[in-house]
Formats: sequence, C-alpha cells, structure tokens
Amino acid sequence: MNIRNWALALVGWGAISVAACAELLGGEDGRVTQQTLLEAGSDDANWITHGRTYSEQRFSPLDQINAENVGALGLAWSADMDTARGQEATPLVIDGKLYLTTAWSKVKAYDAATGAQLWDYDPEVPGETAVKACCDVVNRGLATWGDSLFLGTLDGRLVSLDRDTGEVQWDVQTTDKEKAYTITGAPRVVDGKVIIGNGGAEFGVRGYIAAYDASNGDELWRFYTVPEGSEDESSPEYLQAAAETWNTQVLAGNDAIGGGGTVWDSMAYDPDLNLLYFGVGNGSPWNRAYRSPGEDGTGEGDNLYLSSIVAINPDTGEYAWHYQTTPGETWDYTATQHIILADMEIDGLPRKVLMQAPKNGFFYVIDRESGEFISGDPYVGLNWATGIDENGRPIENPETRIDKTGEPALVLPGPLGGHNWHPMAYHPGENLVYIPAFEAGMLYAPEADWKPDTARGFNVGFDLGAGDLPPDMGFRREVASTVRGLLVAWDPVAKEPRWTVEQPGPWNGGLLATGGSLVFQGSQQGDFSAYDARTGESLWSFAAQTGIVAPPITYTVNGEQYIAVLAGWGGAFALTADGALIDDLAPVRNISRLLVFKLGAKGELPAEMELASLPLDPPASRASAETINLGKTKYARYCAVCHAPGAVGSTVLPDLRRAGSLGNQQAWQAVVHDGLLKDNGMAAFEGSLSKDEIEAIRAYVIHRANEDKAMEAELNMAGKVARR
Repeated sequence: MNIRNWALALVGWGAISVAACAELLGGEDGRVTQQTLLEAGSDDANWITHGRTYSEQRFSPLDQINAENVGALGLAWSADMDTARGQEATPLVIDGKLYLTTAWSKVKAYDAATGAQLWDYDPEVPGETAVKACCDVVNRGLATWGDSLFLGTLDGRLVSLDRDTGEVQWDVQTTDKEKAYTITGAPRVVDGKVIIGNGGAEFGVRGYIAAYDASNGDELWRFYTVPEGSEDESSPEYLQAAAETWNTQVLAGNDAIGGGGTVWDSMAYDPDLNLLYFGVGNGSPWNRAYRSPGEDGTGEGDNLYLSSIVAINPDTGEYAWHYQTTPGETWDYTATQHIILADMEIDGLPRKVLMQAPKNGFFYVIDRESGEFISGDPYVGLNWATGIDENGRPIENPETRIDKTGEPALVLPGPLGGHNWHPMAYHPGENLVYIPAFEAGMLYAPEADWKPDTARGFNVGFDLGAGDLPPDMGFRREVASTVRGLLVAWDPVAKEPRWTVEQPGPWNGGLLATGGSLVFQGSQQGDFSAYDARTGESLWSFAAQTGIVAPPITYTVNGEQYIAVLAGWGGAFALTADGALIDDLAPVRNISRLLVFKLGAKGELPAEMELASLPLDPPASRASAETINLGKTKYARYCAVCHAPGAVGSTVLPDLRRAGSLGNQQAWQAVVHDGLLKDNGMAAFEGSLSKDEIEAIRAYVIHRANEDKAMEAELNMAGKVARR
C-alpha cells in the first residue's frame, strides 16, 4: 500500500470511529479527562484543544462540506466583538457551546448553533500593559480540563474559569510583574497539568515554560530556555551545556538583557513517547554582538536554546532533546511557529516526525523520538543561508551575519519571517502541510553605541529607523518589491511544494484542512476562502469586511457541520508595516467579529461602512533639522513598533500624522509624557523620555506628515497631467 492510500485508510478508519461516538464528549457529567484529550481525533463534533488534537494537525475528517458543495456555504450567524484590535484566537467547541478569547484576553461563550451569547469574562488587564506587547494585545485561545477553561492573560496571569458560567475558580501570576513579560499564546493541558509559556524577549526577559496544577494553579515545574549566567555543577545539565554557548558574563545579573528565548506559542504532545515539544524564540537583544560578544567584540556562540525545538517530559519538565534551527540567532528568527506531529514513510521507512516552518525560511522534518535532523529545505525565498549541511546546521551567507560584520545588510526573510505564528494545517490523505507563508526582507543595521535600557522598551540592538527613507521611499520601495503572501502546499517527503497560491498581501490567516478535500483560510484583504486541498483551486469566498489572521475550526451540532473563524485585523505586520510597505493595497480596517458558516445558510453582514479618510493636514514644520533628527531617532526606538516606521501609521492604532494632539504641544505631552490615554493602551513615557525628547518626536511626526502631504500633492498633480 503506498503512503497516500495508507493515509486515506487511516482517515476512513477515523470517520468510522467518529460515526460511532456520542456527540457529548465527556459522558454524562461533561468533564474533560486525559482520555477525552487522547481521543480527540475520533471526535468530529467538538474541537477541544488548540490544534484539535495533541498532534496539532488542524485536520478534521468532517466531509459534509466538501469540494463539490462548498459553493452553497453561507453565513449562519455572526457576533461582534468589543475589542477592535488583532483577533488571533482558535475557538474551542464543547458539547454545542463555543468558547473563544479576544484581544485584551477577554473570554466569550456562545451557543455554537444559534450564536446566542451565554456569558463573558473580562480579566481587566491594565491598559498600560500594551506597551510590553511587541505585537498587539492579542490572545490565541483557551485550554480545557474537567469542567474548567484556562486562559493566559496579557499581563502574565493564568486563570481558571468555570466552563458553564465563566466564574473565576483561581487566578495566579505566572510572571514577574516588574518585568516586561506577556502571555498571548494558548495553554495546553497534559494529564491535569496546565502548561504555558510567555513573551517579552524584545524587552529583556529570560524565557521559560512552566506547568501548573489544574485544580489550584500551583506551579509544578519550570523549564528555563536560556542560562542566567551563574550556572555551576548543581545546575541542570541542559543549562550547563547551554551556558557553554553564551558569554555568561554578559548574562549574569543583567536585567536589561535577560537572554530572551521566550516560549510564546507552539506546543505539541506525543502521548506514546510522553514528550512535550515546544518552540523557543529569539534572543534578547536580537543582535548577538551585544548579548554574546567574542574577544573581538563581535557575535560568537550558538546561544542555546534560542530558536530551537525542545522536547521535555511533561510530568517533570526534564530535558529530552533539542534541535536548533538558527544557531547564534540574530535576525529574530524564532522557532515558536506551529509544530505538527505525524507518522509517514520516508525513504522506504516509517518515521515518527515533527514538522515546522519557522521564520528562517526552511521547512524542517525532525525525528520526534530522537531529535535527529531528517530534512530542511527552503519554502520561501531566502538569502541568509544557502542550505543546510548533513549535520543539520545552516550554511550561512557571511554578508548577512551583521553581528560579525557590523555592517548593514538586506536580509530575507525579515523579522516577521517566511511564516509567523499563523497555524499551518496537515492533510494526512494528501500528505501535505499547508503553510500561510510570505516573503518580506528587512534592512538590518547595527545601532551605534547601543546600550540596554529597561525603560526604553523595545531593545533589539538594531537601528529600527534604518529603512525609513522618506520622501522618495528608497529602501521601502526595494522591500515592497519583495513582499508577497503565499499559501504553500508542501510535500514533506518530496521536499517541495505541490502547489502554491499567491495572494495580494503578506499577512494572511491560519489554516484548516478537512476530509471534504478543502483548505480554509482568511486573507489580509478580507476574504475568507475555501481551496481544493489537492490542487489549490479557489472554490468559494466570502467578503468578511476586515483582514483575517486567525485560523478557522469546524464542528457539528445536531449532525450539521459548521465552519467558524474569528475575523479582525491586527498583529505585528498590521502595527508596524500596514500602509507603509505595500502602496498598491488598500488600507485594512479592523471590524472584529466571529463568523460561523454552514451549508444553505443565507445570513448577511451589516452594510460595510466607508473607511474614514481624514485629510492629511499637519501644522507647518518649523523645528530645526537637529531637533527633527533627534525625534526620528527616538521615534524609531520607542514608537515605531506600534505606530509603524516613518510614522506612516496603521488602521489598528492611530496614525500619528493625523493625531488631533499633533498641533498642540500641551496635549501631545499629556498623552505621551503623562499617560492621559494609558487605559487605552498608550502608556506614559515619563520614565523613558524627557519632555524635550517627546517634543522632538512631535516635530519629527509633523515633518513626516508634511513630507507625505507634499508627496500626495505631487502624485495628484502627476495623475491630472496623465489624464490630460
């Protein structure tokens, strides 16, 4: 039997098992147990863990909606959210009830068939926490155990909620509140242990993942991903080994560096091997020359376990093995991207594999029993390496190793990666992994005389304003020519794409594959679409009125199949580049809304409101060139991460060129210095910037607004001449 027929037989066996199981997943009391989670693959009515099963394949055998009838799919119901920021959550469905998280770590419960809201919960995350979040105030979902739901909040708490009522059962702080930790990822539960990591590597924290008792929130174990710099013979062996790859004198006692290596998203679990797999993020700071300098002052060392896939025992947190995708990481090439487990035949032998497409542009197939490297091949264009050697190490392009050269370099992929957090999907019948990929480079330029500064916030060791060359757009034009979004159907055995769909924008949604031979995905431009899983042919599309970045799910209620997706534009690209890089795309607005579909439904969305286009009418620019240059430097260090390079702005956060306070020095100081809008997420910068520096930023934004106004006038005039 060939691999395709063998996989299809497994899918067919699963469908028979599904038909035999009851719709209620937890028996009469509805409680989720370890057995419930182990059998999630044979339950098509529900979606009870983040990736549907512990293997995180995001494949459902449901085929009521299929390639032949998907054209009849319509909107069954929708629900508006009260958080107009990025929406990234995967809903859970349990016994006919749908549970989801929204931006600002809120939780909502609905009747999964009718859309009637059952309850909601607001953890009341302080607004000023937003300044600690590199990539929007998002949340990716929940976990369940017993009769509880578990939520990680942006301010670092782990909360247990009663599944029926939303009432808090316990609430524990999992991070140091004095440091810039955040939680945006979904927890996982293994045998009564709730497992969660955190984010904040750009802000100088030390990464870890930890397990908590589902009954009371007590911490059971903690696994640090990088050394603290004082390791000795009493330290865990895996940290002793890691310390040999770092400059520990830099790490020791330096709260501003921390090391990074945060575990902010991906996890998967193999119950047969009893191994938990997770991805580790970037270094703190990004530029290795500062966190691990050699004798000549340039970067040195692999810096374990940055940008690695790590396997541990979930009972104890004991280290098993690791594979490092990017040794000596310096480009923000995290390995926190989605991890998928599958069994397949490779070179004539059955293999238990782990698959990942991390930011660095290579698709990895790893033996999940041993951590042995099987293959690694480019799934997008890249220039930082020319390949991977037989030992699994990248063959680097020395010109892009700027922590060694100290010179700027245009590197592909950029820090958003060839693939970011958006989940992939795996279809066992096709033996394809569907990747929401994109290509976008960045000019990495070392920052002169960089010093770590906890008050500064975003600490990366690079000049984040290096690519800002208005008004002729110079570098931004060069990068824009390389930016494109891709849906890649990757064959992990042939090590190449079977088909590819090119999309108009780069920041597109996570994926779902189904037994109906369908792949579902939302797009940056607001379409929610179904593709033929075999060929990539577009079969159906729905205009969602907003960009979709979250992944869809599917479930059944009373025998009817539904598809659900959370729509709402946001995240890292939307904050830092939306409107700045791709000039021929319309700006994307945020309309946060849950959309639920079924065959034959005829629901409609409210009429789409016109996106307001405020005139670009800044006050005159009267500041000196010196003041404007100071403002540009401070803007790049403190403001660009949320309000976009070059003060171009996004449609998620305010466009500062059009801010009402821009023409009023006192109002600007009240917002930026005093924190007038801290409850909205705009923290006070009193401890980081002086009033003179804040005024210089205002001068720079005024200068930029006037440049762009002049450019608009020139383009309009050129258009009038062309029309004549």
